[in-house]
Amino acid sequence: MFTSLRRQINFKDLFPTPWSFAIFISYMGLFINQGLLVTGSKTSSHSYNYNTIVVVLLTEVVKFVAALVIYRQTHSFNQMRRDITDNQTVLFLYFIPSALYCLYNNLAFINLSSYDPTTYFLLLQFRVVVTGVIFQILFNKRLTRIQWLSLLLLTSGCIIKQFEHSSSLPVSKVSLTNSTLSQTPEPTLQKSSLINIHLIWILVQVFCSCFAGVYNEYLLKSDRTTQVDVMLQNSFMYFDSILCNLILLIFFDHQQPNLSITEKFSNTLSLITSGKENLIFFIILNNAAVGIVTSLFLKSMTSILKTFASALELLFTSILAWILFSIPVSIYTFLAIFIVSFAVYLYSINPVVNQPKTTSTNNEINLVLNKSNITLSTEDMHSKLGYEQGKRVIV
Repeated sequence: MFTSLRRQINFKDLFPTPWSFAIFISYMGLFINQGLLVTGSKTSSHSYNYNTIVVVLLTEVVKFVAALVIYRQTHSFNQMRRDITDNQTVLFLYFIPSALYCLYNNLAFINLSSYDPTTYFLLLQFRVVVTGVIFQILFNKRLTRIQWLSLLLLTSGCIIKQFEHSSSLPVSKVSLTNSTLSQTPEPTLQKSSLINIHLIWILVQVFCSCFAGVYNEYLLKSDRTTQVDVMLQNSFMYFDSILCNLILLIFFDHQQPNLSITEKFSNTLSLITSGKENLIFFIILNNAAVGIVTSLFLKSMTSILKTFASALELLFTSILAWILFSIPVSIYTFLAIFIVSFAVYLYSINPVVNQPKTTSTNNEINLVLNKSNITLSTEDMHSKLGYEQGKRVIV
C-alpha cells in the first residue's frame, strides 16, 4: 500500500492545465479571506450588525452579473438567448446545488459566530470522507487505500480540534434579534462532549458543501452540459441561488422579521455606503470571487482536490488569525494541522484524476475501454476518453 509513497508528487495530475495552479492558489487565498473578513465583521458579543441573508443575496447578484459579463465577451446576445432557450433543463437542474449552496453560505455566518476561523476551517474538513463516498458513487471511481487513509487521517485531525473546542465551550443561547444574529454566552462550561448544536450546524454545512460540490462537478462534466459554456452554467446556478435566497429572506428571516424586504436591503446598503461596516463590501466581493473561481476549479480539477486545497488553508488561517485577532495556536491546533498536512501529502502523491471530457475517435475510446476492462452502457456519462484516462490512473 505504501509503495506509492516513494513516488514524487505528480504535479501534472494535480494541475492538468496551465491555469490550474493559479486557480488553486486563488481558491485558497479567497477562502482564507472569507473566514478572516467575516470574523472581523463580528461585534464583541459574537453577533453581526447587518442582515447576513441580504449579504449572501447581494453576493449572488454580483456573481450572476460577473458571469454574464464574462460570457458576453465571447457570445452575442442572440446566441445567449438561443443557449438559454435550448438549455432550460440545465437551468432547472441547477436548482439542487443552488439550494444547497444557499444554505451553506448562510450557515457560514452562523458557524463563524460560534468558532474562530481556524477551528471553523478545521471542522469543515469532515467533508473529506463524505466527499470521497459521494465521489466514488456518483462518478463510479474506486478510491485507493492511500486515498482513503489520507481522508481518514484528515478527519481524525478535525476530531482532535473539535474535542478541544467542545471541552471548553461555554453554554450559549443563540438569539435572533430584530437587527442582529447574536450569541449570549453563559458562565457555565459544557461537559466534555464532541456533539453539540454548533457541531450539528457544521455537519449540516458539510453535507451541503459535499453534495453541492460533487453534483456541480457532475453537471459541469456531464454529457448534457459539455456543449454549454461554463459561464452560462454559472449564470444558471447564480440565478437559482438568488431565488433561493429571496425565499429564505421572505419566509425564514428571523434577524429582521418586522422589516420589509426593501427596508432590509436599504439598511444593509446604508451600512456599506456610510462606511460604518466597510467589511461588508469586501465580504460580498470576496465571496463573489470565490464562486467564480470554484467553478473554474471544478472544471479542470476535482472535488477531492478542492477539499484538500481547503485543508491547506488551515496553516495560513491559524497564523493570520493569531496576528490579526490574537487567537492562540494551541497544542491541539498544532497537532490537528500537522495531521491534516500529512494527509494532504498522502493525497498529493496519489490524486484522483477526473479531467474534463474531450472529443475523441471511437478507436481511442475502445482502446481505453479495453485497457481498463470497464463495461459501460451507451447512456453512461463517463464514456468519453478524458474521463476514462483519469479512471485508468486510479484502477
